[in-house]
Amino acid sequence: MKTRLTTLELCAGAGGQALGLEEAGIDHAGLIEIDHYACTTLRYNRPRWNVIEQDLTTLTDVSAFKGVDIVSGGLPCPPFSKAGKQLGENDERNMFPIAIDIVDQLRPRAVMIENVRGILDAVFEDYRKYIAGALNPADYMG
Repeated sequence: MKTRLTTLELCAGAGGQALGLEEAGIDHAGLIEIDHYACTTLRYNRPRWNVIEQDLTTLTDVSAFKGVDIVSGGLPCPPFSKAGKQLGENDERNMFPIAIDIVDQLRPRAVMIENVRGILDAVFEDYRKYIAGALNPADYMG
């Protein structure tokens, strides 16, 4: 019988958010990260974690993670950052559509995606509404 919550973390980086989830008692079903050095760091610090070194844009099958409780992650911030060009949905680094597709496939109990404060700017209001609508508000919002 499963007693602990599980997460699939997208764009895991070197594991800051993953460590917080671990401290909260949440187990990692998988951590997906494209950066080789970040993956090396994750594997070195937590050899038992299932680190998947892969570009989210090439991930075609997440069925092995069906049943995870949470889809979490730190999606790339440059599309929404004040330090960047703020191209939002038009930036090739925008991973929200991919994350939403993964959530749709896995239907976890919760979604926890972090990003930069810039995503709250008025210019992205319509995009935030798109994200909220795509995540089915009845299931994940409120």
